[in-house]
Amino acid sequence: MRPSHVLRRALLTALLLSGVWTTSLAAQQQHVLIITGLGGEPAYRAAFADVARRLHDVAATRWRVPAAQITALVEDPTRDPQRFRGRSTKDAVAAAFLAMAGRVKPGDLVFVFLHGHGSGVGPEATVNLAGPDPTAADYATYLSGFTQQTIVFVNAASASGDFTRVLAGPRRVVLTSTKSSVERNETQFAGHFVRGLESLEADGNKDGRVSVLEAFDYARRETEKAYEAANKLLTEHALLSDSTLAATVAFGARATSSDPRVAALIAERTALEEQVTALRARKSTMPEATYDAELERLLVAIAEKTRAIRAAGGTP
Repeated sequence: MRPSHVLRRALLTALLLSGVWTTSLAAQQQHVLIITGLGGEPAYRAAFADVARRLHDVAATRWRVPAAQITALVEDPTRDPQRFRGRSTKDAVAAAFLAMAGRVKPGDLVFVFLHGHGSGVGPEATVNLAGPDPTAADYATYLSGFTQQTIVFVNAASASGDFTRVLAGPRRVVLTSTKSSVERNETQFAGHFVRGLESLEADGNKDGRVSVLEAFDYARRETEKAYEAANKLLTEHALLSDSTLAATVAFGARATSSDPRVAALIAERTALEEQVTALRARKSTMPEATYDAELERLLVAIAEKTRAIRAAGGTP
């Protein structure tokens, strides 16, 4: 890579990680699929169902995802039929991905959250469901049709680490609660991840939204603190496949303003964000240098709008 490209990439990464720009979800449709597996013991069944319920409510209220675009599959849907669409089986999971594929449009965001007891290695890694278990390779197949969408796939189960390399790809962020299939103990990552989303405690730059990177960092820190407080050896080490992309995808809505000047600046910035989303969708059809130059131009413009919003007394 030429020195000029190195400098440009460094600039883009700095802008993204500083929080000046994250994907505008107002310009996207969001699609949420929550899957929890077999608990085995009553305590695990209750914990898995609680995580699914809380995440469903975050998507419905904070992210304002339409009910038709939220699917929660759990071990026992009778626990909460208002929130849970059905039982988590391999056939139901495959059908949920197929139905979602029929709804999505280019540029949309697909968020998949998987939690439970994991096992297996590499492409054969699984999370235990009722009946046959979909493997990591199966999930890769389910996702293969979503080439024009941004994918955020969270596997918060034990022994989940191998999902990262099996599912990693362009326009995808894969998070796992463990670094490999060897870390098989009960995980705490899921609860902290959801808490960071629902409480906004993970909102590091205080813009009223939580990026995927912020949620990941928060959950990892809180998990480490929990082990330290219990004086236990840390047996889960979370992984993230693409930190740069993770910094550009945020959950929640930006704050609005009653000040016409600030509102106008926010609208102008939103329009620029939408141009970035459209540009990312065209990346594979453009020369790398052209794409980088246009992305740099847009991100600098967004940074300038953000500074103007702050100067006018608004909240970025």
